[in-house]
Amino acid sequence: MEYVRAGCAALFAVVFAVSAFSKLRDFGGFARSVPDFAPVPTRLVNTVAVAVVAAETAAVVLVLVPATATFGFALALALMLAFTAGITHALRRGRRTSCRCFGASNTPVSPRHIVRNLALALAAALGASAPNAALPLAGLALAALTGVVAAVLVVAIDDIAVILVRSP
Repeated sequence: MEYVRAGCAALFAVVFAVSAFSKLRDFGGFARSVPDFAPVPTRLVNTVAVAVVAAETAAVVLVLVPATATFGFALALALMLAFTAGITHALRRGRRTSCRCFGASNTPVSPRHIVRNLALALAAALGASAPNAALPLAGLALAALTGVVAAVLVVAIDDIAVILVRSP
């Protein structure tokens, strides 16, 4: 189980680093999308957007430091559940808003995004519950590589889905 913790730490470090970076690259676009996902008063939209980016950035650091990893996984779990609630809110209102999860995207939110977020929430819970123990370097490297590969797949899931849907 120690390897699960290391793999999940790598997964969330990459996912949230890419997510925060992409939101910062087009912060205005991300901030404009916030009301589509949450009933936020106009005066608080930028504050909420900054808080999301700050929380994602904090999660990156927290999951990578063994002493704070459990708190980092708890933050990751809270973020994934909040994002799931936001997507659910948008879908229930019939919004065809784009997912701004990993930057500017034309892909509208769908139940696929809810499934992805719930899978990530499960990974955060697994990471938090796994024991924190020193690992041999080779095992740590393999677990981290597995987490990074999983993160790349998570980040690219919309592009992968487009390719699979268009394939004959």
